[in-house]
Amino acid sequence: MFPPWIMLGVEANRVIGLRLMKLMRGDRSARREARLMVAEKLDVAFKANARMLEGASSDEIIRMYRRRVAANAKRLSKLNSGRPALRRRRRK
Repeated sequence: MFPPWIMLGVEANRVIGLRLMKLMRGDRSARREARLMVAEKLDVAFKANARMLEGASSDEIIRMYRRRVAANAKRLSKLNSGRPALRRRRRK
């Protein structure tokens, strides 16, 4: 088995790819995803910092990041899975 930090890198790389696909659409949901991405990074960085100050090990911090990455992968991979993209109708 690979060390947890290598697995975090592999899993994060998948989420980056999924996010890039969403951001390339450039629609309202892409802007919302960009804001969510920044907010999440700040939130988890503050939580990791607090955990380190409490004496958490590096494995615990990596586990915390991996849980967040897994949740993002699940959320991003189920969007439009197996469904055609919805098209908006133009107003006349």
